[in-house]
Amino acid sequence: MLNKKVGFIGCGNMAKAIINGMIESRIIAPENVWVFDRKPETNQAMAEKYGLHAAESLESMAREVDILVGAIKPNVMLKLLGSIAGLLKKETLVVSIAAGITLDALATVLGHDRKIIRVMPNTPALVGTGMTSVTPNVLVNEEETDIILKIFRSFGNAELVSEYLIHSVVGVSGSAPAYVFIMIEAMADAAVLGGMPRKQAYEFAAQTVKGAAQMVLETGQHPAALKDSVCSPGGTTIEAVKTLESKGFRAAIMEAMQKCMEKSEQLSKA
Repeated sequence: MLNKKVGFIGCGNMAKAIINGMIESRIIAPENVWVFDRKPETNQAMAEKYGLHAAESLESMAREVDILVGAIKPNVMLKLLGSIAGLLKKETLVVSIAAGITLDALATVLGHDRKIIRVMPNTPALVGTGMTSVTPNVLVNEEETDIILKIFRSFGNAELVSEYLIHSVVGVSGSAPAYVFIMIEAMADAAVLGGMPRKQAYEFAAQTVKGAAQMVLETGQHPAALKDSVCSPGGTTIEAVKTLESKGFRAAIMEAMQKCMEKSEQLSKA
């Protein structure tokens, strides 16, 4: 168990997922966690549920913690962090989960001598299967980076990613659940067309996508090899694969992700 005090600015769904992961995995004790949300009832509810601290003020929490997690909207993140920069301890590690805010922008309001980590989790974190990119600035040491990786691996997986790849992260994990949801919906629609009840169709489609993804992660085999293993000569699967190829399935996914990455880059410069 880590002997660090962790504070959260904001306690929306993503912050709740992180807190739940940390505490359920016994990485950090509840008495070492603080939350400060603009809604007092949220702070109190979290304190009652987990036994953590409902911070009396943002300023008091800033003075107390070793790791400060900014889990608020990007448009208010820089202003709030700037207002408490002078209250933080010299060694306090600041973690931002705000999309589009660069390490340099964070350093501009916090100070260029501050240890900062930019992270990008995705929505499956809410069900304990998130994928998070972790991007530290040059002042963060290996031990501190490992602590943040451990925290974000408590509700899924997390990997180190250089900041120049952050738009690829948006395309392949941040926005990607939406593509998969569309695919599941389409699969279920086809099953319903074939006579299957709607609820059962969603269950079959979603569980199949989950299982296929797990096979990629656990076997270490190339996705193409796994695809080949399902395609019997002259069978039903290769017929479906041929149709997907003729309709430009791969090209559509690649183009969608490319547009997603371009949009991410545009927004980061806005």
